[in-house]
Amino acid sequence: MNRYPMWKNILVLVALILGLLYSMPNLFGESPAVQITSTKSTNKLNSAMLQKVETVLKLASVTYEALYLDASGVKVRLANPDTQIKAKDVLQKNFGEDYTVALNLLSRSPNWLRSIGALPMYLGLDLRGGVHFLLQVDMKAAIDKAAESSTGDFRLALRKEQIHYIGISREGQVVQVRFEKAEDLAVAKKIIAKQFSDLTLTESDDGKDKILTATMGLAAQTRIQDFALKQNLQTLHNRINELGVAEPIVQQQGADRIVVQLPGVQDTAKAKEILGRTATLEIRMVDEEKADLATLEAAIKGQIPFGDELYKNRDGRPILVKKSVVLTGDRITDAGPGVNQQSGGNTVNVTLDGRGAGIFKQVTRDNVGKRMAILLIEKGKGEVITAPVINEEIGGGHVQISGMASAQESTDISLLLRAGALAAPMEIIEERTVGPSMGEENIKRGVHSTLWGFAAIAVMMMIYYMVFGSVSVLALGVNLLLLVAILSMLQATLTLPGLAAIALALGMAIDANVLINERIREELRNGNTPQASIHAGYDRAFDTILDSNVTTFIVGIMLFSFGSGPIQGFAVVHLLGIMTSMFSAVFVSRAIVNLIYGYRRKVTKLSIGQVYKPA
Repeated sequence: MNRYPMWKNILVLVALILGLLYSMPNLFGESPAVQITSTKSTNKLNSAMLQKVETVLKLASVTYEALYLDASGVKVRLANPDTQIKAKDVLQKNFGEDYTVALNLLSRSPNWLRSIGALPMYLGLDLRGGVHFLLQVDMKAAIDKAAESSTGDFRLALRKEQIHYIGISREGQVVQVRFEKAEDLAVAKKIIAKQFSDLTLTESDDGKDKILTATMGLAAQTRIQDFALKQNLQTLHNRINELGVAEPIVQQQGADRIVVQLPGVQDTAKAKEILGRTATLEIRMVDEEKADLATLEAAIKGQIPFGDELYKNRDGRPILVKKSVVLTGDRITDAGPGVNQQSGGNTVNVTLDGRGAGIFKQVTRDNVGKRMAILLIEKGKGEVITAPVINEEIGGGHVQISGMASAQESTDISLLLRAGALAAPMEIIEERTVGPSMGEENIKRGVHSTLWGFAAIAVMMMIYYMVFGSVSVLALGVNLLLLVAILSMLQATLTLPGLAAIALALGMAIDANVLINERIREELRNGNTPQASIHAGYDRAFDTILDSNVTTFIVGIMLFSFGSGPIQGFAVVHLLGIMTSMFSAVFVSRAIVNLIYGYRRKVTKLSIGQVYKPA
């Protein structure tokens, strides 16, 4: 009567095995570690780099537990924080500024668990330790930058229509265009009003020149500020993700601030370096008139011609390029690796926005036969990737950059170009470091509160419901096991609110068992047989359990939808806890009860505590 079909028993057994396997990595803890990543796309982290790290550590007599290379860089696992600091100093001294050597924490899980994808939960800043930054976005600079960009766009638009003007100047966020004739001003006003509809245009006359003044309206300023904030958020996400920092938090706070949290990173200076890393593209013209050997040798010695800058190409040869920037990476909308169909070499395919495509078309039309230098600017240092000769006008906004050493380099540079530059400068106004010891203390308190809550519930249930209470406790333990396993499988980030949600989930999960046990008692009081009471107790209590959990689930969805940060973290664990409690209370507990009572032919009494019958 109370026997599960074979598939249900197998389902419960598989759930228990998976829960055990995927929750195990959380028992091994974390070790201090050092993470090495490249700050330049041309530096490759490969097996040769791994060998070099091993050699450096052995020469410095630094012992380590593990050394391996993954997608995010070389990682060295160490025994204690003192060895970690020593290893970091030694590696930084040997590798220099071209590499970032940062402190980190790595899981001690054995390889066989990692091979099946069993990884520990990510821990938030409050549990793992790490660095916290609050950054202020300079909105005024964003608007100034947009105004400066408008001056170049005005020049391009007026030259295209062959309208004569005296000059274009900018004062703050106001752009002025001077004309000799009122007719030129009128035509220019129509063109600018059509192409730049979000600007307010006014006319004036200073007695000598006709002046067209362009100012940004409030709506335009708001749009630029919103774009700057979103662009900075995306850029920070891209930088951090490409450098392999696990589970970073990058989110908006207020109208002009961004919160960045890097769990596991203990080195504030290196964290700042990570946030400051970017790469952008600059297109400039090569100074063909000063390309002779004598001028280049003088430039190498420090005598750089006025209006030029000295850079080196991929082969290390010097090249003089003009300071005037034709186009920047701000106009890039997409970048991806590719292959040149003619030569078979690796390339980066860049797509420009509308204005960028127009500028590039105009420049290539005016400079056919001349060389154009494409520079990659990274960490304030520039390198000429390629300097091809312009053979013809290039339109359409699609540019192919050749000269990549390998397919991996094409991919790396594409990622960096997509990350882009910041739309507006930012300033760190708050900086906080949470040490591992503080995080460890928070974990201890959270675990203790959960264990004490579990113990109190277990004692009460076993005293009040006896054998059925013990079954409920086992189901509650399975619930906790499954909840931790699912969080680990999802690689969720556990924070203090998440720990609170786990404790709450245990308290709520026992409600279902109480409903089932009381329903079985009621059936016994009504005179039903023990086997019939067990069957009716589980079946009739299910609707009540489902209703109560569905209403709580809806509240959890609302918390996740409208909350942010810690509230969302609480909601995720809360929702998962509801699902695991439903499974454990209904399926797991009944499977155990069936094993105890289901295979007996005749059961005269159930060990479910005192059953009071009416007189």
